[in-house]
Amino acid sequence: MSCLPLQKGILYGPIDSRRLGKSLGINLMPTGYKLCSFNCVYCHYGWTEVHALDAAPFIKDMPSHDDVVDAVESALKSRLEFDYLTFSGNGEPTLYPQFATLVERISRSRDRCRPGLKIALLSNSSGLGLPEVKSSIKYIDIPVFKLDAGNEDVFKSINRPFPGVSLDGITANLRSLSGIMIQTVLVTGDPGNVGDEDLNEYFVRISDIKPQYVHIYSIDRPVPNTSIARVLPDELERIAELGGSRTGVPFKAFFIKQQYGHGA
Repeated sequence: MSCLPLQKGILYGPIDSRRLGKSLGINLMPTGYKLCSFNCVYCHYGWTEVHALDAAPFIKDMPSHDDVVDAVESALKSRLEFDYLTFSGNGEPTLYPQFATLVERISRSRDRCRPGLKIALLSNSSGLGLPEVKSSIKYIDIPVFKLDAGNEDVFKSINRPFPGVSLDGITANLRSLSGIMIQTVLVTGDPGNVGDEDLNEYFVRISDIKPQYVHIYSIDRPVPNTSIARVLPDELERIAELGGSRTGVPFKAFFIKQQYGHGA
């Protein structure tokens, strides 16, 4: 089985998300290749083809602000049912040039057309080094940030970040925010992040950041690195319980129950 194909437009879905209900995705990245500041071993879109922290040189391959706003407004004014607008797509959404300006425009469109709708962001946390990205969080109802490791070595082996992106820098930026959610992908194999020492160091980071809550899950689709494997549901639930008791932060484990014979 191969990894999932890239999204071919600005909007995709709505997708029935395990965590966000019915979510309409917003893809700001190119449709012909994956552009990201990470090259995660578990990404269901495969390996990162353009590894970058500055997306400006690739702006010609991205949709314009007006095209994104027009697409979102059309969906908001339609009869299409969805619970969230979610910035995600073919790479790291916060790399998009003038991301904060676009988020503000989308927020205003939402307020005019569907004021009860929530806006979510799924981010790998690397863009938080930019002040304008931090300023955009006030327009996001559900800001979700990745944290998969407790030390730099595991971070580099799992997430394979662009040079200059450090776990300590990400932790400091996350610590400066309030009301955020952390999402974590746990895997076994080579590399893995579920050893006792890995988890101990990870829980220290969570205690330092103090997010509102943490969602953990594992892989359930084909991944580019075939040397890793999924963490099974019982172990995910054990880690979630342990994480909650160690950090005082609510943890929740997510998995596809029928895949493991646990019922519908």
